[in-house]
Amino acid sequence: MKKVILSLVFVAALTVVSCKEKEAEATMEETTEAVEETATEVVEEAAAVVDTAAAAVEEAVEAPAAQ
Repeated sequence: MKKVILSLVFVAALTVVSCKEKEAEATMEETTEAVEETATEVVEEAAAVVDTAAAAVEEAVEAPAAQ
């Protein structure tokens, strides 16, 4: 009787562990997608700021040269 109960407990424990791994994988995938989207947005915003800064530097360099 003890072996049957212990066997059922073992199977139940494996079931719980396997479900947690699937949830962890799903959470990891969602987190990875969110990070990739955020990183893409940040890179695009940074590119715009760099372009604006580059244009300002070019204007600043050309202004004294024109005088």
